[in-house]
Amino acid sequence: MALTTNQADVQMLQKEVGEEDDQSMSRSDRKETKIHYSVSTFSGSGEDSLDGLLRHRCPLTPSLSPRKRTTSQSKTEPPLLRTNKRTIYTAGRPPWYNVTGTTFKEAFVIGLCGGSASGKTTVANKIIEALDVPWVVLLSMDSFYKVLTKEEQELAARNEYNFDHPDAFDFELLVTVLRKLKKGKSIKVPVYDFTTHSRRKEWKTVYGANVVIFEGILAFANKELLKLLDMKVFVDTDSDIRLVRRLRRDITERCRDIVGVIKQYNKFVKPAFEQYIEPTVQVADIVVPRGGENFVALDLIVQHVHSQLEKREITVRSALASAHQGQPLPKTLSVMESTPQVRGMHTIIRNKDTNRDEFIFYSKRLMRLLIEHALSFLPLKSVSVETPQGSIYEGKRLSGKRITGVSILRAGETMEQALMAVCKDIRLGKILIQTNHDTGEPELHYLRLPKDISEDYVILMDSTVSTGAAALMAVRVLLDHDVPEDKIFLLSLLMAEMGVHSVAYAFPKVRIITTAVDKKVNDEFHIIPGIGNFGDRYFGTDAPSDRYESDEGMDY
Repeated sequence: MALTTNQADVQMLQKEVGEEDDQSMSRSDRKETKIHYSVSTFSGSGEDSLDGLLRHRCPLTPSLSPRKRTTSQSKTEPPLLRTNKRTIYTAGRPPWYNVTGTTFKEAFVIGLCGGSASGKTTVANKIIEALDVPWVVLLSMDSFYKVLTKEEQELAARNEYNFDHPDAFDFELLVTVLRKLKKGKSIKVPVYDFTTHSRRKEWKTVYGANVVIFEGILAFANKELLKLLDMKVFVDTDSDIRLVRRLRRDITERCRDIVGVIKQYNKFVKPAFEQYIEPTVQVADIVVPRGGENFVALDLIVQHVHSQLEKREITVRSALASAHQGQPLPKTLSVMESTPQVRGMHTIIRNKDTNRDEFIFYSKRLMRLLIEHALSFLPLKSVSVETPQGSIYEGKRLSGKRITGVSILRAGETMEQALMAVCKDIRLGKILIQTNHDTGEPELHYLRLPKDISEDYVILMDSTVSTGAAALMAVRVLLDHDVPEDKIFLLSLLMAEMGVHSVAYAFPKVRIITTAVDKKVNDEFHIIPGIGNFGDRYFGTDAPSDRYESDEGMDY
């Protein structure tokens, strides 16, 4: 179910200009988790005839030709709100983990098998369109062709290499990637270039799948692969139609000559279909004749997927609210000493009559102290340096590669300035989590994380934490991107005991650092005595009274 994002969040993301485009990795140290490619489909018109095919020629000027599918396809298809420089998810990803932080809801994986040019990608896209659920990933087997040796490259150039044989695919990598994706992990998918018969250097990052549609000619040919498929669909298309489609594709899109394509078809494609592909129809749950034109079969597939997704729905927020009552605060919690200075700043920012300028000024002061305090928990190693006087000084240095800051939008972003003032050249990431006010559950709408974040110490920032549902989701996202749990530091100006317990129970190795902990949370899950809506007070905006907040300082 789609829901609109908070207008303030949209405006905030719209004004972030000069950063990387949302469909590519334009900065070397950042990555987007949204992968999009153009999809080439084949109709049943006169273009699927040999006469129409022979009129096509490989374009001399590629920039003047329509965009064609010359690389393998693996992509995500979430509902989107596009701005000039941003893509915002208008339907979020609900929790895929339980209150212990463990992944509970695996992605539902649909396997699509069929002969070359049978229309698997068309069927996949029609399923995606009909499903109308957020966070769908299309994973193509074409991405997993093996890297060819020089001799094999030469054979491929002469149309004498068998790309339809099981040995042509890297099944070990494929199974590893699909297994991680099914478990909710972030993955990297190779991109295969059909014009050069090689993998491109840039791999695509894919994350956050409710449904995975995996398509390929040998999708059912590996036993380990079959174990990962929740539903197996065989696309059955007449061989003559498949041949015409393949001729059209290889000549117009991959710049091959018609003699070479027919030679390859007769020598490799047709025998491989009869030996390896056609027999696997026996393991299929559904056979779809006529491909994307079979709307009855597509409707049955969509109905089944919806029923399976409903069975996998889980609730987190209500469970958190009733858990950990009366427990002692965990040892992983560090609360700044309540000095007269700290207590004085809390008095100012908690006061409902404090004007916005003063609220911002003293919040920033408190954030700076919190960041300085948090850095003292980072592991340090002993180093010796020589002073200008020629003496040796025994000092300390960070024991690790680097530090990355990740803010939970929008209120957590207010802490970035303090972090950048203390840590020179620090890398920053962002996670947008909103409440679905129909279900009351947190939902992931957007994330942008720096490249190779798994190697870093991560400072996760949010202004306040109440029940801990948003913080729990943000930590789970970091773990899914292979950040070690003991390298995550959760920082917040104010936390409720409930939120502290929720995070510590789920992730006992995460260090929790705050300036104060309040004991109570009211029926609306606001901290008492609390600080009010931090995001609205800081940015000077007013939140709708009927909307739960996740990133505005009124956490779950």
